[in-house]
Amino acid sequence: MKKYFIIIPSLLLCIIFASCRDDFAFSNSTGDLGFSQDTVFLDTVFTNIGSSTRTFKVYNNSSDDIVIPRVALAQGENSNYRLAVDGVPGRIFENVELLAKDSLFVFVETTIDINDFSSGDEFLYTDTIEFDSGPNQQKVELVTLVQDAIFLFPERDAQGVEETLPIGDPADGINISGFVLDDSELTLTAAKPYVIYGFAAVPANKTLTIEAGARLHFHSGSGIIVANEGSLQVNGLPSITDDLENEVIFEGDRLEPTYADIPGQWGAIWLTAGSKNNIINNATIKNASVGIIMDSLNTASTGATLQINNTQIYNSSNSGLIGTTAHIEAENLVINNSGQSSLVLRLGGEYNFNNCTIANYWNNSFRQDPTLFISNIIPNTELTEDLINASFTNCIIYGDRDIEYILADDGVSQFNFNFQNSLIKFNDRFDDFVGFANYDFNNASLYNQSVFNVDPIFKDEDNNQLQIDTTGGANGIANPANATVNDILDNPRSITPDAGAYESTDLSAG
Repeated sequence: MKKYFIIIPSLLLCIIFASCRDDFAFSNSTGDLGFSQDTVFLDTVFTNIGSSTRTFKVYNNSSDDIVIPRVALAQGENSNYRLAVDGVPGRIFENVELLAKDSLFVFVETTIDINDFSSGDEFLYTDTIEFDSGPNQQKVELVTLVQDAIFLFPERDAQGVEETLPIGDPADGINISGFVLDDSELTLTAAKPYVIYGFAAVPANKTLTIEAGARLHFHSGSGIIVANEGSLQVNGLPSITDDLENEVIFEGDRLEPTYADIPGQWGAIWLTAGSKNNIINNATIKNASVGIIMDSLNTASTGATLQINNTQIYNSSNSGLIGTTAHIEAENLVINNSGQSSLVLRLGGEYNFNNCTIANYWNNSFRQDPTLFISNIIPNTELTEDLINASFTNCIIYGDRDIEYILADDGVSQFNFNFQNSLIKFNDRFDDFVGFANYDFNNASLYNQSVFNVDPIFKDEDNNQLQIDTTGGANGIANPANATVNDILDNPRSITPDAGAYESTDLSAG
């Protein structure tokens, strides 16, 4: 028996030591590494704003465990790129081990000050990640376009306390990160893009003017806020190319393609109670929490509190446009893809929408709210105000739910509305709304020449391309007497114009 006790442990020791020797028998790399990509593009970043992190993989396709003697940025510690190799941060790495038939991750990011390299508005910054050296050296190229910008942000006092803006009653002590625009900042041009941190406030009796072609980029939780007696005027113009060169564009400050359609990247354009003469022409407002908040009528001024024309509002994590006891006039307005209702008109007010496309094909989460919500109340409160008028003429109200508009009338305040020559999605499968006067579709004073539940056939509603086909339900149903002269693309309306912001085209023709 003793003989066996001696032999068995000896065999185990041999196996253990042999295994250990194999595990640590690494040979030097011979320049045969594989890479998931040979050039890493970090896309466009603003000067001094960090990029998103890019990842690629390094493969050891051989049957041997190897050591890569050196992995380093060509510019070494002076590089503006930062790496992490298998989770270890740095710019230079030595003796990186890689098992046979295995891979490792390399993470890349950058922050660049354009003033260190160029006096222009754009600069292409490059570097190289080098693997090994001499005849075995392999490389992965890094490329980033850096764009200059004008930064607007809250200042800090001598104690380092950041500037804030009071919201609501000052006695409540509620503040948000923000700053008041001074006179030199009240005209924004197309010369350079603007990057805004916090809420940029337009003071009373001042007007923020945004010229055609301007680009405004907002950091998370940022936006524009217009004070009582203040005004916003957006002077975009029709564009000739798909670059929308003459439109004014409001979006987040992340320029990478992966962020192009991510909702909720910034706050809102907030036109507070008492603001006046707000005009928005030829703009695109995308990826906000709420595109526009319009609070209350301005009884001291005549006309609409907000006029909005030839404008698109997309990918709002909450709603595209919220009007609260507001006076809004809109033509050729497109709203799509909102986490809740695309258009909310609440607590009464006065509204006129002509040749507008109000849609919702939200696919980021479950949506329970209709595309359009109209009320003379604030739900779950006792607040009520007269809905003086809510008129939708030559419009499309559509989406991927059965019921795409709701009328919340408390029966106390006035509730005046009408739909004329419009295409509406309202498929009452279970007759839940039968017998309610506001949903009497045979009442011509409420629903005049309107069409229900006929697909408008959008080009690509998921990607906010809401051009309509010539065979869709909105084709030729608008009233020529009050249709807009041109559509949102500045194309002339036909003698039998279409509902919605776009005149129809043959989408099958490409």
